[in-house]
Amino acid sequence: MNWIGFAPEMVNLLAVVVFLGLALAPANPRRDFVAAMALSLLGLAVSLAVVRATGELPHQGYRADLFAQVYKILLAGGLVLVVAVCRDLADVEARRHPEFFLLLFTCNLAMTMLVSAVHLLAVYLALELSSYALYVLVVLRRDRELGVEAALKYFLVGVVASAVTLFGFALLYAVTRATTLDALARALVGLGANPLAAVGLLLTLGGFFFKLAVFPFHFWAPDVYQGAVHQVGAYIATVSKVAAMGVLLRLTALTHAGGPPLVTLLAVLAMASMTVGNLAAIGQQDLKRLLACSSVAHGGYVLIGLLSFSPAAHAAVMFYALGVLLMKFTCFLVVVTVAGDGRNPRLEDLAGLHARSPVLALALMMALFGLAGIPPTIGFTGKLLVFKAAVDQGHLALVIFAMLNVVVSLYYYLLVLKAAYLAEPAAGLPPLRVPRGVPVLAAALACAMVAIGFFPAPVIRLALAAAAALG
Repeated sequence: MNWIGFAPEMVNLLAVVVFLGLALAPANPRRDFVAAMALSLLGLAVSLAVVRATGELPHQGYRADLFAQVYKILLAGGLVLVVAVCRDLADVEARRHPEFFLLLFTCNLAMTMLVSAVHLLAVYLALELSSYALYVLVVLRRDRELGVEAALKYFLVGVVASAVTLFGFALLYAVTRATTLDALARALVGLGANPLAAVGLLLTLGGFFFKLAVFPFHFWAPDVYQGAVHQVGAYIATVSKVAAMGVLLRLTALTHAGGPPLVTLLAVLAMASMTVGNLAAIGQQDLKRLLACSSVAHGGYVLIGLLSFSPAAHAAVMFYALGVLLMKFTCFLVVVTVAGDGRNPRLEDLAGLHARSPVLALALMMALFGLAGIPPTIGFTGKLLVFKAAVDQGHLALVIFAMLNVVVSLYYYLLVLKAAYLAEPAAGLPPLRVPRGVPVLAAALACAMVAIGFFPAPVIRLALAAAAALG
C-alpha cells in the first residue's frame, strides 16, 4: 500500500483539524481567509504532485488510481477558486467564518473520498458526509429566512435521494452478494435481463443524480442556488458537480450490465433534464436561479456521455467536468462581484457591465459561449466529444435532441449577454466595486476556456489515460 497516493485526503483532513481549532479562537476573518487560501493551495499542489501515485487500502474498499487522482486535481482546483472569492464573506457573520471553512474542507474531503471509494459502504458514507456538510453551509447565510428555507428543501430532497440509493444498494446486494464495485461488475455480467438488478442499478444512481441535479432529483437546485451564500452556490455548481460526475463514471461499468432497458431509462432522464432545465431557465430573472436551471440541463448532457459506455465517452465526461468547473465558476465570479453586498443579483444588475468592468464582462461572455457550446470555447469541445462518443455508440437520435436543446439554451444565455453589453444601467444602481485580483482571475479564466478549447489534446490524452484506469 502506497500512502503517498492518499496525500490529497490527508491535506483536506489537516485543513479540517486546523479550522476546528480556529473555530475555538476569537473571530478573525482575515486570518481565516489566509489559512483557507494557503491550505487549499497546498491541497492543489499535493494533488498535482501525486497524480501518478497509486494505492489501495486493504479489503479493496478504497482505491487511489489515476482516475481518482485526476478528479482530485479538479476538486482541489475548484476549491482554490471558491476560496479565492471568499475574502469578503459579506453574507456570513464574521464569527461563523471558521465554521464556514471547516464545513467547506469537510465537504471537499468527503468528495475526494467519494471518487476513490470502491466499497458500497464507503461510497454511501462519503456521499452522506458531503451532503450534510453542504446542508449546513446553506444555512449559514446571514439572511436566515432564505438560508433556512433553501437548506430545508435541499435536505428533504437529499434524504429521499439517499434513501433511494440505499435501497438500490440493498437490491444489488440481494442479487449479487457483492459489496465492492469490482465484485458487483463481475457478478452482474449475465444478469442484464434480471429486472431486480436493473432496478437496483437505477435506484443506486438516484443519489448521484441528486448531486448532479438530474431530473427528477433537480427540484432543489433553483431554490438552493438562490438561497445559499454566493460562494456556497459556486461550490455546489462546480466542485459538487465534478464529484458527482466522478462517482457516476465509477458506476458506469455497472450500469452497462443493466442492458438496453437501463440505457433507455437513462436516455429518457437525459432528455427530460435537458428539456426541463432549458425551458425553466428561459423565464428566470434571478441570475442564480438561471444558472441552477442551466445546471439541470447540463446534467442531461453528462448523462449522454455516461450511457455511451466507451472509453472515449468516459474521457469526454471528464473533459466536460473541467469545462463545467471553469465556466460555472466564471459565472459565479460575476455574481459575487456584482452582488458583493450579498443580495441576489438579477439580470438588470448586469446592465452596463462591459463599461463598469470590461474584463469581467469578457470572461462572462466566454463562459456563456462555452455553456451554449459556441466555438472555440472549452464548452464547444466538451459537447463535441460527448456527442461524438454517443453517435459512435448508435445514439444519433439522442444527440439530435440534445442539439435542439443547445439551440434553446442560446436564447437565455444571449439574454444575459444582452443585459451585460446592451442594457443601460438603471438610475441609482450602486457603482461596481471590483476587488483587487478579480480582473486578473477573470482574464485567466477567459484565456483558459479559449486555450483549452483550441488545444484540447493534452487534456484529452490525460482523460483517456484516466478512463483506462477504470478497467
